[in-house]
Amino acid sequence: MDSNLNQINAEVYEKSGLKMSDFQTETESKEYDACRFELNGRKIISRNSKITPKKVGQFVTFWKRSGNGPIEPFEENDQIDFYAVNVRTENEFGQFVFPKSVLIKKGIISTEKKMEKEHSEFIRVGKM
Repeated sequence: MDSNLNQINAEVYEKSGLKMSDFQTETESKEYDACRFELNGRKIISRNSKITPKKVGQFVTFWKRSGNGPIEPFEENDQIDFYAVNVRTENEFGQFVFPKSVLIKKGIISTEKKMEKEHSEFIRVGKM
């Protein structure tokens, strides 16, 4: 577990009575410290955002790969309850948590009614 998620677990989850289990790292998005875990039985996908030199804000990828095939968006039927984005600057730290229903409404998660782009989707985390 990376230091951001470790800190959130110790300072927020555990103090709120939430128990993390079934932790798994994802090798595909290593540069975002991608992982999956359960929090009191809810399925969470977590990423750390990155600061890019050319744009204001922090960015994170949100996609999956089926086997050795191309990347693709998550789908409505994927076992996800929440998507957590950990953000850090020199002086600030926090976590944004997006429910699956919001990601569907925003077109980040594909549904049978709407086909998504074949490229990775990005969530922009506001300026800190």
